[in-house]
Amino acid sequence: MADVITLAQHRAAASVPDTTHPETIRLHGLATNALATALHHLQSLDSDPAKLALATARAVRAATALKRLSAISAEVAA
Repeated sequence: MADVITLAQHRAAASVPDTTHPETIRLHGLATNALATALHHLQSLDSDPAKLALATARAVRAATALKRLSAISAEVAA
């Protein structure tokens, strides 16, 4: 008897998260503003260690907001 090869099945696309939810909008705004602030501090002409530390803190804040946004998206998709 011939071997049977199982082909990948077509799956429905993952559900799109609700981008109009207030918490989604808030977290997106927080991440965007934190990244813009970090970039501003990194591009300043009088860059010093304090501004680098501030830029790093803002980048971490943006990453936290993105992590929370990802968690909300995962809950909606589940």
